[in-house]
Amino acid sequence: MWLTLIGLVVPLGLDTFAVAAALGMAGLEARDRTRVSLIFTAFEAGMPLVGFFAGNLTGQAVGNAADYVAIAILIALGLFMLRPQADDEEKRLSLLARTKGLAVLGLGIGISIDELAIGFTIGLLHFPVLVIVVLIGVQAFIVTQLGIRLGQRIGERIREGAERLAGVALAALGLVLLVEKLR
Repeated sequence: MWLTLIGLVVPLGLDTFAVAAALGMAGLEARDRTRVSLIFTAFEAGMPLVGFFAGNLTGQAVGNAADYVAIAILIALGLFMLRPQADDEEKRLSLLARTKGLAVLGLGIGISIDELAIGFTIGLLHFPVLVIVVLIGVQAFIVTQLGIRLGQRIGERIREGAERLAGVALAALGLVLLVEKLR
């Protein structure tokens, strides 16, 4: 189970790093680094809780099929993360770097949709939500700080590669879980 938990959390860290690196490339000011890191951490640790409760309720409703639904969501999320990024992504990141107040809510939700899906999955699989939320929160803060600081030094190609690697890892985890379930 611990390998599965790590398999759920690490790809989210890669995705968070990629977004934070884009902010660093956009020229995020030093005074905003902590603020953005805390915003990322709050949303990325909070969204799995929302997904967990929804997934837990859905798991109770679908019964034995819950594992297969969770596996399908993991694979779909991984494939979704492999898609080419729209030009809107850069505009959204630029806004996040400068935004304060209520506008941060919409942007924060936008960057943490994958954590919502992971929360839904852990609710279906009945994994220990507190452990996952703490792991996601810690990794979100650390990789956001690293991404912002290294973002000015790395290229767009590396950032996009990290996002795609996260997608491949989640889809692969879903396939591994499916193979284990079918045995």
